[in-house]
Amino acid sequence: MIHPMAMTTSHFTQITECDNVLSADVGFTTDLGERIAPNLAWGTVVLLFGELGTGKTVLSRGIARGLGVSEPVTSPSFTVVQEYPLPENHWLYHLDMYRIGDEEDALSFGIDDYLYCHNAVTLIEWPERIEGLLLDTQGQSLVEHQTVPIYIEHMTENTRRISMPRHLVLRMS
Repeated sequence: MIHPMAMTTSHFTQITECDNVLSADVGFTTDLGERIAPNLAWGTVVLLFGELGTGKTVLSRGIARGLGVSEPVTSPSFTVVQEYPLPENHWLYHLDMYRIGDEEDALSFGIDDYLYCHNAVTLIEWPERIEGLLLDTQGQSLVEHQTVPIYIEHMTENTRRISMPRHLVLRMS
């Protein structure tokens, strides 16, 4: 059972050692996503933090390509969720919480059906809107369910700093 509980993005930075990667263009960010994808186990929820225009959807597109999605990958801002079938009855779920008012709204559309699915990788843009749903009843992160926070921030007009868990960066080396 998923329980709503208040939390801030700093919670995930406190529990995860992150390394930074600088991206100077969209192509690099897409390629980075493709390199991340094979290191994501089924059941993983990737939390994509960042302001508007930082490249969350671009990184998502790369992860989708790396998992084998060949159809166009677009932001689910208006649809809230995009579902992409993968071979062997696996799925990629791409969710965008930007237009979701609160955790109760997310529960009403059935977000718990997309979190930590044994046969899927779930990408969530704007996860800060539902972070309480990503905690257990004691307020602890559901890290045992493979939650992967990734932070993207503007450095310059074209450069982004992408911070992700150290273990993920080491697997890509």
